[in-house]
Amino acid sequence: MTPALAAPVSYRLDTKASNVQFTFSIAGLMQTGTMPVKSAQITVDPLRLEDSRFQVVLDAASAKTSLDIAARAMAGPEILDTDRFPKITFATTSVQLAADNRLSLGATIRGNLTLRGITHPVQLNAELYRPRDTAPDDLSTLSARLSGQISRSRFGASGYADLVADAVGLDITAVVHAAG
Repeated sequence: MTPALAAPVSYRLDTKASNVQFTFSIAGLMQTGTMPVKSAQITVDPLRLEDSRFQVVLDAASAKTSLDIAARAMAGPEILDTDRFPKITFATTSVQLAADNRLSLGATIRGNLTLRGITHPVQLNAELYRPRDTAPDDLSTLSARLSGQISRSRFGASGYADLVADAVGLDITAVVHAAG
């Protein structure tokens, strides 16, 4: 079924195909981790792409890294404090389309990120694609990718500053299917 192009389309998250990868530096060595996407509400307006909206909830309490000691420290009160703040949220405030007036290849999403109960505006690069070999008007399944970098200390996650760099890279992939 192909959603009509005349109205905004709401999507449901495919949790098995969606994830968040993050990067951080410990003592100058880059590390990676993953965090599940708990939920996402994505609405795409095919006629006015700049009115599209993304709301993503991450399961911070289930974050993993390849270093067990780093994962335990990250969950602790000095960084994510997942006992008190088990989720991280992002909600769109504005969408700036790419030069080709699309949500791919250079679009920017601005929104509010809430981490440790602290909310700040952030800017993320955005890409929104339909699967290869589908008709241009087939918006039944989409892949959204949001990427960028945040300052962890800005959100109060400043523990181990002498060992862990402040910048955290984000790469959110959400696969969604048209609701209904």
